[in-house]
Amino acid sequence: MTRLSGAVRGVVAVLVALLTVTVASTTARANADPVAPADFVALRTVDPTILQEMRYFTPHNFVGERIDGYRQPICILTRPAAEALHKAQTNLLSRGYTLKVYDCYRPQRAVNHFVRWAEDLNDEQVKGEFYPNVDKSRLFEDGYIAAKSGHSRGSTMDLTIVRLPATPTRPYVPGEPLVPCYAPQQQRFPDNSVDMGTGFDCFDTLAHTLDPRIQGQQRANRTLLKSTLEKLGFVNLAEEWWHYTFKPEPYPDTYFDFPVSARSLAQRY
Repeated sequence: MTRLSGAVRGVVAVLVALLTVTVASTTARANADPVAPADFVALRTVDPTILQEMRYFTPHNFVGERIDGYRQPICILTRPAAEALHKAQTNLLSRGYTLKVYDCYRPQRAVNHFVRWAEDLNDEQVKGEFYPNVDKSRLFEDGYIAAKSGHSRGSTMDLTIVRLPATPTRPYVPGEPLVPCYAPQQQRFPDNSVDMGTGFDCFDTLAHTLDPRIQGQQRANRTLLKSTLEKLGFVNLAEEWWHYTFKPEPYPDTYFDFPVSARSLAQRY
């Protein structure tokens, strides 16, 4: 066999080294993200009938752009929370309604995105819809934004009720005229949910679940959601009619940061 010259051997060694570094770098990037614990599931695998309108995957939210960590528009929850939500859905289906989730598990990197946005007082591109009456400098003090979120523990969700048969919600068009989230239902951004008195993620006291100004059918709709979920172990956040946490939480003190994607679940196996 012809022996390689020293120069050729040197070139080969360099190429091998470069290939090794490239493969290692690619592997490291592929494995850089944390993955979900084994008892986290995609809601659709537990109940495919629950509607999903994952707002933070879209620009239609109080930041005005897709939020960090939302790589797919899917709802991920701890299995106990998902199974309890399935029971609630069964109850509502028998009454001519369906649940719709806006947000479920939320990675810490998404919460960090909220914090960075809240600290930038010059970015108010969607103020007219989501917080028209709130000075952005008060978002932390008033409790609308925090450095940690219960959503990151995996058993909290934001949701509403839709009357069947459900008609799709039209897509949001960035830059379209904004209407306050507390305006009458026929005036604010169209949503196929029943009238809850405000839109989702409305930074206003009218969004408080039991605000006395919310009466009639709007109050009845909030009560239907609340009573249905509370019977199954869910606890409402009093300041947000859409916000519920299943108790007891499997991870009451852990804030996860795996991305919202099917890959975060698939990589466990």
